[in-house]
Amino acid sequence: MFFVDTIEIEGLGNRHYLVGGARAAVAVDPPRDIDQVIAAAARRGVRITHVVETHIHNDYVTGGLELARLTGAAYLVPAAAQVSFARVPVSDGDVIEVDQGLSVRALATPGHTPHHTAYVLEDGGTPVAAFTGGSLLIGTVGRPDLVEPRLTEHLARAQHASAQRLAMELPDDTSVLPTHGFGSFCSSGQAEGDASTIGREKAVNAALAQDVDTFVADLLAGLEDVPAYYAHMAPANSAGPEPVDLTSPRRADAEEIAVRLAAGEWVVDLRNRVAFARGHVAGSFNFEADGKIATYLAWMIPWGKPVTLLAETPQQLAEAQRELVRVGIDRPAAAAIGGPSDWLRPDEAPASFRRAVFADLAAELSQAGERPVVLDVRRDSERAGGFIEGSVHIPVHTLHKRIDEVPAGEVWVHCAGGMRAGIAASLLDAAGRDVVAVDEGFDQAADAGLTIATAV
Repeated sequence: MFFVDTIEIEGLGNRHYLVGGARAAVAVDPPRDIDQVIAAAARRGVRITHVVETHIHNDYVTGGLELARLTGAAYLVPAAAQVSFARVPVSDGDVIEVDQGLSVRALATPGHTPHHTAYVLEDGGTPVAAFTGGSLLIGTVGRPDLVEPRLTEHLARAQHASAQRLAMELPDDTSVLPTHGFGSFCSSGQAEGDASTIGREKAVNAALAQDVDTFVADLLAGLEDVPAYYAHMAPANSAGPEPVDLTSPRRADAEEIAVRLAAGEWVVDLRNRVAFARGHVAGSFNFEADGKIATYLAWMIPWGKPVTLLAETPQQLAEAQRELVRVGIDRPAAAAIGGPSDWLRPDEAPASFRRAVFADLAAELSQAGERPVVLDVRRDSERAGGFIEGSVHIPVHTLHKRIDEVPAGEVWVHCAGGMRAGIAASLLDAAGRDVVAVDEGFDQAADAGLTIATAV
């Protein structure tokens, strides 16, 4: 008998696994906050004997090195990966004995990275699950363009060959358990469903249905922007990440918050976008703690710039810290708890801006007089499916560097659902622009009477 426990990190769109038997377990691609993995092992009453990495990750800082150190587990990393710490190098065909009758076999699956390795769980010699990391995902594959531009096409072809190898060598009922594909930008597409098998992938996955040339052409044509912070993840993982520190940051008062803003540091308000629009510290930015804070804050903040976090509660602050350490933003410069009345000096009033829906925008555009600026902050692929006629397009992850490109006038900003519009509105508000945040799904725009255009 064996078990597989899934540790899901929704904010980054990844899954991590603890797999084992009655006495021992293996951790696969563990997150930076390893307490979750240790707790899962404690619940099962097993000892973590091995920690394995499918590859050197580009989208998060691994907890593998620290987990191995704390548990005494062997730390297995693909042999071809260049790292600066002691580890057990893993090569194609290596077998790791986990528990009685339970083993993990390494399977070279280059494509997402040149050294990528999948791990096949075998129960009594029969394959039952494949931990596919960033190779074969649910309905898609990991993107091949995160290592080196000159290698992208080569890795795309390798990705096709690796998917084919998995399909040929494993039984149809083998579970496919990837690390990426649930919102991570390491995936070339969103996962199609929540669970899969080799047999299902043969029916739905382009890597198993298309010839290599067609697959590569389609894959490369569909790749989107890479989050800027990815450039820092692989070097941190190759060097060996420091142990995580989740202790509470030093508390800042209103005077210190003002001083940090004046110094050009980032002050990030973690409250929901409705509360932020109603009232906030002028100059602060809104990255909701319940949104994809790790992805978008790490993507947009100049790397290494001090950040102060403003939270409603200690729990909200702690959860945001946990999200941020996963992407290498280790220690906030300071933090404050409460609301604007606690964060503003006595002589300061909170800033605010309007919120609206698409029907409000349609009504505004129908009025005589100066037309407001309609700013679309979705990604290129989203806009390709249709956009408001006459709108300006600046993806949210580039807006902080392109504020000057936003035309003069009142700005009505929208995205696909509201969260990114809230981020963008806070950036524009901090820059002194008159802004209205459209907080509604874009699928309501046409019904509101707005003209939807498509690119020629």
